[in-house]
Amino acid sequence: MHPDRGVTWGRVVRHPAALILAVLLLLVGNVQSTFAATGSTYDPALDVYSMANTTAILGAQAWWDAGYTGAGVDVAIIDSGVAPVQGLSASGKIIYGPDLSLESQVTNVRNLDSNGHGTFMAGLIAGRDDNAAAPYSANPSSVYLGVAPDARIVSLKVATANGGTDVSQVIAAIDWVVQHKNDNGLNIRVLNLSYGTYSTQDYQYDPLAYAAEQAWKHGILVVTAAGNSGYQKGRSVVGLADPAYDPNLLAVGGLDAVGTASMSDDVPGSYTASCNRCRNPDVWTVGSHLQSLRVPNSYIDATHPEGVIDSRYFRGSGTSEATAITSGMAALILQKYPSFTPDRVKAFLINNALKLATAAGQAKHVVETNLAGMLHAKAPGFALQYLDAKGTGSLEGARGSAHLSLSGVILQGEQDIFGTPFNSKAMAKLEAKATSWSNGTWNGNTWTGNTWTGNTWAGNTWTGNTWAGNTWTGNTWTGNTWDGNTWDGNTWDGNTWDGNTWD
Repeated sequence: MHPDRGVTWGRVVRHPAALILAVLLLLVGNVQSTFAATGSTYDPALDVYSMANTTAILGAQAWWDAGYTGAGVDVAIIDSGVAPVQGLSASGKIIYGPDLSLESQVTNVRNLDSNGHGTFMAGLIAGRDDNAAAPYSANPSSVYLGVAPDARIVSLKVATANGGTDVSQVIAAIDWVVQHKNDNGLNIRVLNLSYGTYSTQDYQYDPLAYAAEQAWKHGILVVTAAGNSGYQKGRSVVGLADPAYDPNLLAVGGLDAVGTASMSDDVPGSYTASCNRCRNPDVWTVGSHLQSLRVPNSYIDATHPEGVIDSRYFRGSGTSEATAITSGMAALILQKYPSFTPDRVKAFLINNALKLATAAGQAKHVVETNLAGMLHAKAPGFALQYLDAKGTGSLEGARGSAHLSLSGVILQGEQDIFGTPFNSKAMAKLEAKATSWSNGTWNGNTWTGNTWTGNTWAGNTWTGNTWAGNTWTGNTWTGNTWDGNTWDGNTWDGNTWDGNTWD
């Protein structure tokens, strides 16, 4: 899977030409994946795109001044984990759900972000420096504040340093969010999905789209990245990423503010997936050249040095970023209107969006979120949705071309990350009842040691499960690209999957 590879770092998409959500090959040692974060390129520092300027232009600061900062709203991020760097280090700022990634067996990196993508998204959504003081709009630009600075982040890690993850891990994470959205004082109202696959089946049958839709039906606004495959013409098009292609969710496209404070000259980011013969993003918002929090020595840090602004910040572009910005907006809206259903939040965003006059060739598809204009706008009533998904399709179809592999062995077919058969029809019935997780077990695989410790879901490991006879035993970070790189004293090298088999 790809974290919304609508990411250019520093510009984030390897280079400007690499603005893609399309299948991106991610490597961690000999583990490979093509599930892509939907979007990032990385570019040099551009002060006009600072987060202080961004929140002012978006209208977020007007909401702060009116008393809406995201307080009391939890935003779940299913991504590469979140590191407690400055801006996300305050006590209680991050709640760690289970680490479902292949790094969960490595204590040094469990829950932490060895890739950098998840932390970058969390910063955009709800970053807040420890020295930030109310009123937030009066803070100097040197104080970092995300769109909803008082919202809380619930992090579920599914991806490794190189972004490697499987659809089954993401589905399990979505299911966990649904079943635990109000546990222990949680109030998960928004789910940020800054990644996607290119499914080979209709959304009505796709298991990933179905899982996301069930979160929506259980009261969680699911904000999804459109993808970074760009504008597509003709009959043969890729369309939006999965699950953004499900019209019952909220799909987000990315805009470029072209260096001005005016929304009137904003243009669609060339990376944003859209087309003349498919579903297009529901709303578009700024997604280019954004400043967010950096994880020193992370995979992105090492592979995209052009994205580094300074010791704390990184810059990226893509539909991943636009999705995170929109999730922050949603947290503000839900603080003001806590009774809003996901349908009403979606309608509120769409009904108050501004059509872009400058979107040549795509103008009929492009409407920009207008957070400033929504502060005193009329609340929407009924919101029309589409045919419900059934979720009875193929797990393999949901992967599209995005597959994990180990030593040449590819995870494919109707089996999950542990090689356990995946019955989509049976799973769909459980998900509809929010019972797919039972006593720490999902699809027959047990998550052991399920206890809350402080603000973390601590000591949980996938144990004793195999996938096809190939083992992680003996495979270490040592000798691979992360050998010798450290993050805040935690080393990547010398950690092994010893004793846990990966067949």
